[in-house]
Amino acid sequence: MNGKTLKYGFTTGSCAAAAVKGAAQMLRDQTLIDEVDLHLPSGDTARFPLHGCRLTGKGATCYVVKDAGDDPDVTNGCHVHATVEIDLFTKHRILIQGGVGIGRVTKPGLALKVGEWAINPVPRRMIMEVVKEVFALRCVPATITITISIPNGEELAKKTINERLGIVGGLSILGTTGIVKPISTEAWTATVDTSVNVALACGSDTVVLSTGRSSELAAQLHLRDNGIHLKEESFVMMGDHFGYSLESCHLRKVPNVVVAGQFAKLVKIACGHRQTHVSSAELDLAQVAGWLKESPGLKHLEPLAREANTARHLLEESGFSQGLIDLVCRKAAETCETVAPGLPVRIFLAGYQGEKLYFG
Repeated sequence: MNGKTLKYGFTTGSCAAAAVKGAAQMLRDQTLIDEVDLHLPSGDTARFPLHGCRLTGKGATCYVVKDAGDDPDVTNGCHVHATVEIDLFTKHRILIQGGVGIGRVTKPGLALKVGEWAINPVPRRMIMEVVKEVFALRCVPATITITISIPNGEELAKKTINERLGIVGGLSILGTTGIVKPISTEAWTATVDTSVNVALACGSDTVVLSTGRSSELAAQLHLRDNGIHLKEESFVMMGDHFGYSLESCHLRKVPNVVVAGQFAKLVKIACGHRQTHVSSAELDLAQVAGWLKESPGLKHLEPLAREANTARHLLEESGFSQGLIDLVCRKAAETCETVAPGLPVRIFLAGYQGEKLYFG
């Protein structure tokens, strides 16, 4: 990006599994260690330094400092703790539980059942694998209890959409490959899928896909003021991933969809961009100018569209022309029909002061 090679990082799932492996080895050997090697689901092997290592009466504990690389992740630098305890001559089983800073699932539609700790399936499998690896030769029946915790997890979770998804009390232990890719499209689109699943599981018949927080807030305010009370789960932040998000709703047969954005983003959608951060504004505005040229009553805005610096500049200089707004929103609706044929979609245009400029 911009000539810089971005650094990959590790998921909370990898950090948890590495901490568990370290604690398990210390418990087995009754000696402290300072690092472990972990095989990741991606096929790679990574080395994790261990911190806070100590032995207890019937267990061991340590933590891994999460390194998210160059990904803008709120969990970067957090301490993922693992405590492994063993009770000999008891039922043969491995228990995985959450501690301080780990959330619990309270809504359906996630990969975990309601009531379970928010430790996702792949991290759970990674933890099970390292425990079985470390205690492979154990013959005495025993219960092994693994507790994962993140001391400031509850505070960090406030900066995520966990609560909206129904994960309360802390963070989730996540990851499918074990690796965090910088500015990960995969992570964002996976969140979109999960959010749509949760909305449907909570009984929502409408999903509002917004390009950003400002357009989401504007849509929430307008709908509420007009007697349309949607559940919190109905609002899904799609960011720049318009095409993927609409297809996600189409695949899951969402009954009604609202695409909410400010003018610049809707211009990009109107121009057919599935990713609203791609393509230059200059090319988009040239396309808008072409539409204006062919539109009765709007031809006078063509020169403005060709000279404007940005889409916002065009909107403001046009005096917030209702004809221009209607044209762009109609074209955006046509793109929605192309991307997801037959999906009922309405367009919501949010003004730059949080007002509604169009909804239809």
